[in-house]
Amino acid sequence: MVRASYDDLVETRELRYFVAVAEELHFGRAARRLTMAQPPLSRAIQQLERRLGVALLHRTARAITLTEAGTVLLREARVALDAVEAAERRTRRAAADQPGVVLAAKAGASSELLSKLLDAYAAEPGAVGVEVILCGPGEPANLLRTGRADVALLHRPYDSTAGLDTEDLHTEPQVLVLPAGHHLANRPLMSMTEIGDLTDPPLPRWPQRDGSYPDGQGPQVRDHTQLTQLIGLGRACAVMPESAASQLREGHAVVPMSDAPTVTTVIAWPPLSRSQAVANLVRTAARL
Repeated sequence: MVRASYDDLVETRELRYFVAVAEELHFGRAARRLTMAQPPLSRAIQQLERRLGVALLHRTARAITLTEAGTVLLREARVALDAVEAAERRTRRAAADQPGVVLAAKAGASSELLSKLLDAYAAEPGAVGVEVILCGPGEPANLLRTGRADVALLHRPYDSTAGLDTEDLHTEPQVLVLPAGHHLANRPLMSMTEIGDLTDPPLPRWPQRDGSYPDGQGPQVRDHTQLTQLIGLGRACAVMPESAASQLREGHAVVPMSDAPTVTTVIAWPPLSRSQAVANLVRTAARL
């Protein structure tokens, strides 16, 4: 077996440099993002390529693109950096005087379940304080992976649970939410194909991992509250879990979907977690 020497091991600093360049695809922007000069950044990436023995970037006078190896490293580097960040945060939290659990969830989603979970857990012997972070789509899983949260409520298929331990809590259908008075509001059923053709009002655009928005005509939205306001104003429509739609007030119409995928709410936690408080919270959620 060939073993790598310590000199061949990739450093965390190098991974951070590479991720910045790979996401920006521009050395100048990446250098500004890292608050460093461009020449040492370029040298660091070249050194990383020599150490790995592969080309990570295609460089031309006009553009930078990732090689296949670069694409793999970007994916793996994000996971590795998240793990390092998570280890640092969980270590500090473990040393805190007051033990507690941080739970992340999407604002406006699973509100009834979350309320029941917090009440049921608080009644358990030995329950600790639970800090709840309500955030936008995609953020709870990221908070969990980076150690900002100990446990999270996620929704498949929209949230990735790869690399996490999970317990299924609830599965439900999805519905189409339209502005009240829309000409489709009285339809008995809608299909995904019909929704894909809607332009008046259009479907919203959610932020991607890097914070940018996909191309399209729909409004850019950050959270559930903003989305419901836009629907009420006649500026958007959306497909959402039935439980989320049931909390809407006047100004919205709900139409059942014939072929939308079901949504499963899960409680997720890091696979290496040894926290008794997290285990008790998960156990309480599973009972609900």
